[in-house]
Amino acid sequence: MGTITQDLQQDRLIALSEVAAQDFPAGSLYVVGMPIGNAADITLRAIWILSRVDLIAAEDTRVTRPFLARYGIETPVLAAHQHNERAMAQQVVERLARGERIAVVTDAGTPGVSDPGALMVRSALDAGLRVVPVPGPSSAIAALSVSGLGAGPLVFVGFLPTGAQQRNRILRTLAAEKRAFALFEAPHRIAELLAQLSTVLEPARRVVLARDVSKKFETISAHVASELT
Repeated sequence: MGTITQDLQQDRLIALSEVAAQDFPAGSLYVVGMPIGNAADITLRAIWILSRVDLIAAEDTRVTRPFLARYGIETPVLAAHQHNERAMAQQVVERLARGERIAVVTDAGTPGVSDPGALMVRSALDAGLRVVPVPGPSSAIAALSVSGLGAGPLVFVGFLPTGAQQRNRILRTLAAEKRAFALFEAPHRIAELLAQLSTVLEPARRVVLARDVSKKFETISAHVASELT
């Protein structure tokens, strides 16, 4: 737990937000959005729910437990990642059916959106159980908000596949797309991606690169495709 002062401050914030007056149904799976880099971006509702559910299913307990400790949250945490998600989904559904409240989180962002969690959500829905979204920060929307690309339609791609053939096919399809599109890429493949974009996109097409969004060394830079090489 936190210090008495910290606990009082947290209780006061929760009281002011009236989050405790919201519906908190039993037997529900809470899909909780986590900060994407800046720990201060956690919502009061997320703190309230994470401190009161019976179990938290986390992508990596080594990341989640220290984060929860910052806020004095001592809820039990179990690992639920891509290698054990099917077994965990079955366990979670069984516990939800007994009336427990369970939250699912990833290391950063929202479960099931370019992260583990979708199978667990699908299993709960297929079992007729309630799934409750608890929104949090989105790196794609945050980047779009400072991109200058306007408020038109957006195609969200997520992470590109690593296979060269699939990757090239998707990029060629996106090059013909008139709408803005957002994609994620691992740091060690950024140079390769930029080279590919400079080849498939029209030379004057606007490209905005967002790195470490919400973190100390965040960078947002605007270019045209011909400048990416």
